[in-house]
Amino acid sequence: MKTHTRVSLLLQFGISAVVFAELPTPRNVTVHTLNTNYILKWDWDQGPDSKAVTFTAQYLARFKIKALGKYNWTTVCEATSEHHCDFTAEDLYYFGIWILRVRAQNDLLVSSWIQIQFCPDREAAIGPPSAVVVSPVKGLLQVAISDPLTNKNASMKMLLQHMYYYIQYWKDPLESQKPTSLTTTNNLVILPDLESRTWYCVRVQSRYDFYDKISVFSPTYCEQTDSQMSYWQIFLYFLLSLALSFLFVLGLFFCFLKSFKVIKNTFYPSIPLPTHIQEYLCDSPGSDMPHLLTTDSEVELCCDQLDILTSDALVKDVIMEIHTPPQDSEQDSRNYSRHNSGDSGVYSAEEGSGQSGQAFRGGEVVKLEKMGQISFQKEGRVESDVHV
Repeated sequence: MKTHTRVSLLLQFGISAVVFAELPTPRNVTVHTLNTNYILKWDWDQGPDSKAVTFTAQYLARFKIKALGKYNWTTVCEATSEHHCDFTAEDLYYFGIWILRVRAQNDLLVSSWIQIQFCPDREAAIGPPSAVVVSPVKGLLQVAISDPLTNKNASMKMLLQHMYYYIQYWKDPLESQKPTSLTTTNNLVILPDLESRTWYCVRVQSRYDFYDKISVFSPTYCEQTDSQMSYWQIFLYFLLSLALSFLFVLGLFFCFLKSFKVIKNTFYPSIPLPTHIQEYLCDSPGSDMPHLLTTDSEVELCCDQLDILTSDALVKDVIMEIHTPPQDSEQDSRNYSRHNSGDSGVYSAEEGSGQSGQAFRGGEVVKLEKMGQISFQKEGRVESDVHV
């Protein structure tokens, strides 16, 4: 009886070993990652009974194997027909080291486990920015970058504090020109050195240098730059310049008008001189009063020579000859003689003449006596002799 039982057990174990050997293990087991999204994938050879094959995937922290020696695996996918298993919901610690494994099975057969080691901090890829918004601002382009997100919609910068962005931009179309690039850790960037009214295309990439992580580029966004000033600013400046121009022209007009009035009042006064002043200045030509010269004024008289001789005698005799133009009017001659006598202030008397108070008109000799004798002779020239 005991022998029969041993044979039966050996047969069962032999059959089990044969069964386990017949079902192959999954191949090319890898983890596809993006930020904190982890998907375990594998390949399986398609056979006649491949539809009946299912897969089981599990994970375990590596430190538990070494420290505790326990194998309390956590099953994520069990008896799934898919060739992948999503570990994202397990919220694996980003800086930990994990052991992932998978095996194939059907109703009677089970393959051996195939396992890999996975460290998210070192191996998980980072994704591009979750959103990129390009907008024109005062002749330039503003790029607003949203951080890559974890599976819980948190920023990846909480896990990768030194992550930054690599930005490329170029004129549209690209043609043969080389794209311009810049790096920044900011989420809001103004692209410099852009031309106004020009189309530019922008794309952004996430980078983390510690493990040389570089994401794919974000989708390309194209936007046209506007002018340096907005439309309302242009309109406001136009109105301001128009008002200043009007005030400038108005000021020039008033200055010209004021200058014209000053010049006109200076050279052509609008207020006439009083009547008595005009009569005083414009008196008859023969008047003793000063007057303005007119076109009809008499010719100015000139004296040629005056000789004065002094002696001890009390009587002063002065003889003067005055050149005057021919005058038809007696009144003009008399006024002229009186005028010249008053100006000279000299009283003369003709030597050897005893007559006084004699006057001659029209070229005759006029003799007067006052503290001596003075004689005037009107001829073609003036000669004066003074005997004292």
